[in-house]
Amino acid sequence: MSPLARRPLGGEDADGPGRRAKLRPADLHDAALLFAWRNDPATRAASHHAAPLAWGTHLSWLQSALADPDRHLWIGELEGRPVGTVRAERCGGAWRLSWTVAPEARGCGVGRALVSRAAARLTGPLRAEVKLGNLASQRIAEAAGLAVRAEVDGVLYYERA
Repeated sequence: MSPLARRPLGGEDADGPGRRAKLRPADLHDAALLFAWRNDPATRAASHHAAPLAWGTHLSWLQSALADPDRHLWIGELEGRPVGTVRAERCGGAWRLSWTVAPEARGCGVGRALVSRAAARLTGPLRAEVKLGNLASQRIAEAAGLAVRAEVDGVLYYERA
């Protein structure tokens, strides 16, 4: 269990602390935080690109992502602390979602809350790709209203029409 999940946050109900998580737009000040989360071993294992990312490559990507009107990059916060990130990228008429929950926030429902909030902000079709066996992300996608449409080569393809 994560330290955040063990720590009493007060006023919790059956949904856990994640229900109070909020999204804010990311900015360049978040570069180091996003870099650490991206290179976390568990994050890399769940990613389509599992190799560690170099700082320069990350910073170039972040600058490009923040300037792109077809991308949204949010930081999730709980009680003022960053707990995860959600990205939405417009691809072929649909929004492709991806997310990362901070290592210390895993297991307490923030991923479900953050991705559900992001999905609610977006109109039109949503898509996500989750590696088979990544049960946490499968639950997150389903909680956000996405359903499996296909499985190809160990990847589940989720969609919300």
